[in-house]
Amino acid sequence: MPGMSELHHADVFDRTLLRRHRSRAAQSDWYAHDFLVRHGADLLADRLDDVLRGFARVLDLGCHGGEMVGHLAGRRGMDWLVLADGTPAMAARARGPDPGHPAVAADEEWLPFAEASFDLVVSNLSLHWVNDLPGALVQINRALKPDGLFLATLIGGETLWELRQVLVEAEARVLGGASQRLSPLVQLRDAAGLLQRAGFALPVADSQTVTVTYPSLFRLIADLRGMGQTAAHRLRDRRVLPRRFWVEAAALYGEKFGTAEGRITATFEVICLAGWAPATGQPKPLRPGSASHSLAAALGTDERDAGDSVG
Repeated sequence: MPGMSELHHADVFDRTLLRRHRSRAAQSDWYAHDFLVRHGADLLADRLDDVLRGFARVLDLGCHGGEMVGHLAGRRGMDWLVLADGTPAMAARARGPDPGHPAVAADEEWLPFAEASFDLVVSNLSLHWVNDLPGALVQINRALKPDGLFLATLIGGETLWELRQVLVEAEARVLGGASQRLSPLVQLRDAAGLLQRAGFALPVADSQTVTVTYPSLFRLIADLRGMGQTAAHRLRDRRVLPRRFWVEAAALYGEKFGTAEGRITATFEVICLAGWAPATGQPKPLRPGSASHSLAAALGTDERDAGDSVG
């Protein structure tokens, strides 16, 4: 089996399997498991509140169960909101009973929207499953009008580090080897660069850590399945794991990451992205060395050459 470096980027995720996961989640008790999606929606709404302008035409890309709708509908200046999801069942759930917000099935890798269609595009915890993320960001940029805003959350690379560690150790003990059981995710250090590469102006990326406790490993896995966030990478090990593997993994998780109350902890990293479609008149970063005041003066300290010793 080839290593990750031998695969073309477009082959990392099995998008058919991903849609199957999302469809299953949409048709189950979605709102019992969508806590992380709701948290991502709150983060995006907070960032949108900091922007002192309205957006008339808005796209919610990867809309899940409609968690962003309440934050977007009725905002100042908004007269058109489109809900889009790669899974028809999820798009239908997001629309709910309100026919005023059209819902469409749209693959994030192949956007069906014309250039300069939207003033604002938001995407909540969906783009981390895209194979060609730079290409998807380029398409989003094109779908924005000049000076349009893009806001997104993604699940970051530090997510479920406890589970990754436990599964590797349990597999080594039970099966005598280890394989990649969780999907690869975007690292924060790369996120702003991806926006810049896609042509966005004033790119910003930051992250937030969310720590959740569960009664058991099996309850954590049930939540991941309920959110449609279980592994969908093509290099996953497809063997059916024996029961003793899961017994060992659950025991290890409790030993390593258990709480005094008998629960286990799970970490989720949520990366937030922001960028603007290029337009004339936008602020631009200063050229290196063009500052008119020194940092030393601003901090009230003495400025020294790099070779000067201190003391």
